[in-house]
Amino acid sequence: MNHLQTALDIIAQVGGAENIEHIEHCSTRLRLSLYDNGKVNEAALGAIDGVLGVRVNVQCQVIIGHEVVQVYDAVRSLVGSPQSGGQPARAKVSRGAQAVDFVISVFQPLVPAIAGGGVLKSLLLLLDVLGWLSRDSSTYKVLDNIGSAPLYFLPILVAITTAMKLKVNVLVAVSAVSVMVLPAMTKQLADGAAFMSFDLRNVAYASQVFPAILCVLFYAQTEKLFNRYSPGALRIFLSPMLSLLVTVPVTLLILGPLGYELGAGLATVILWLYGKLGFVATGLLAAALPFMVAAGMHKPMLPYAVASMSQFGREMLYLPASLAHNIAESGACLAIALKSKDKVLKSTAFSAGISALFGITEPALYGVTLLNKKALYSVILGSVVGGAFIGWMAIQAFALVGPGLASISMFVSPDDPMNIVWAFAGAGLSFAVAFISAFVLWRDRATENADELTFTRPVEGQIIPLENVNDDVFSRKIMGDGIAIVPSQGILRAPADGTVVNVFDSGHALSLLTDAGVELIFHIGIDTIRLQGEGFSPRVKEGQHVKSGDTLIEFSLDAITAAGLDPVVMMVVTNGERFSLTPGNTDDKNKNPHIIMTLKESV
Repeated sequence: MNHLQTALDIIAQVGGAENIEHIEHCSTRLRLSLYDNGKVNEAALGAIDGVLGVRVNVQCQVIIGHEVVQVYDAVRSLVGSPQSGGQPARAKVSRGAQAVDFVISVFQPLVPAIAGGGVLKSLLLLLDVLGWLSRDSSTYKVLDNIGSAPLYFLPILVAITTAMKLKVNVLVAVSAVSVMVLPAMTKQLADGAAFMSFDLRNVAYASQVFPAILCVLFYAQTEKLFNRYSPGALRIFLSPMLSLLVTVPVTLLILGPLGYELGAGLATVILWLYGKLGFVATGLLAAALPFMVAAGMHKPMLPYAVASMSQFGREMLYLPASLAHNIAESGACLAIALKSKDKVLKSTAFSAGISALFGITEPALYGVTLLNKKALYSVILGSVVGGAFIGWMAIQAFALVGPGLASISMFVSPDDPMNIVWAFAGAGLSFAVAFISAFVLWRDRATENADELTFTRPVEGQIIPLENVNDDVFSRKIMGDGIAIVPSQGILRAPADGTVVNVFDSGHALSLLTDAGVELIFHIGIDTIRLQGEGFSPRVKEGQHVKSGDTLIEFSLDAITAAGLDPVVMMVVTNGERFSLTPGNTDDKNKNPHIIMTLKESV
């Protein structure tokens, strides 16, 4: 992958550098908080070399895979640090969407540090259990301190990510939060400190996240106030000093204890639900994870996981369920790689299966699972069975990292040596169930019974060559070959039997996997994403099986043309390397006027 070119293309298709408010990444996704999501060209963004998929909801999520760090670095080098001044006003979004965006932006960057320290501590526990390094040795204690540092100083790390998200002075924000973990302050609180005759509650702020978040949120308001009213010549020291003088006491008196109770309450509620539902909760969550990960909505689970780790030093729902799901993805993909005769699919499934085995499931999800319902059913079955077993055995995780073969030591318990054994057993069960199910159910999509695959007219109107479309992405066939239709009626229908893979949030585009294995994408109009869903009414959902002629999307031609946009509809074959394409009849007087495209399996 040419990382610089990929970064340039991504920036161009999300509305330019001036539209980017905040940049971050997780293990496989570039996550962009944009001022206006309506400027994203999803079709062109998804067609960029190296991009596995695109999800635009709260954030614009660009799925890259294992090279995401290099692409992130390239984007940052081109965009720089987004500045607060002179930026366009952010498009209006709901408060719920803003909250999710804030949570992801604050917690996602914490994961590498917490994961690194947690896995190191779990490895040390394993070495102690095996008798290779005693926990009483000086070496063990030094290494254990290295692993403990990220979690102990979590308030400082949270202060950094929160201040960066809020675009306030990071160092002053860190200074305010640092008071809570200052050894002298900790001792004072333990001895019974007071401020201006108000008693300060004795709270152990180390490893806490919500007190730090509330502190920085309040500091952001004080900084804004004192920057506004401080004389210019004195602002460099006067505003930080006054902000600290106000923020820290308010935090110690009110916000800190409130944040502590919030974190404790969140973890307690989840554990209460787990206590009521037991192993069923783990199994159901594991079954839901394919859809949550595909939508990028598993990240809001991070606050709970972090709170649980900081409160109890362990987590027993989300990470154990993730272990079952990740390994089930691997089992299903490796079974398909073994059984399928399709060389392209074999290669994709094998690499995706290995990736999932080590905790990275996006290649499996977007390359295999979500495109094939039998694979998806196998993953869900393996996840449910393995997750229920893991929940039944009450397996606990001791490090916040994506569960997989390489990080399996995260299940080493300092108190229960069988915890890691049952984790291996649960992972093995998930793998076996998904593997056997996929191997039994899988059938390569047969095309030998039909020398030619024909497709009916998806939209009524005049057929034109794809080369005549006024959009380079389609006319240059970057996404693949196909046909275009100038519509006379606002109804998009399925041209063949198949399964809906994806319906774009704005309703202007849809992808379909036919029962014969043809991957189709439909795009209604040019630049119609700017309408933000106005005039588009999808009639199907992701994962729904449709018959030829079923209505997929109803759209308003008047709304498109009134906005000055071209309503032309494109139907593109995105896995055209497997087929040779012949445009069908364009003359309504022919015998089969509705057959508009024919494919033959490439030899």
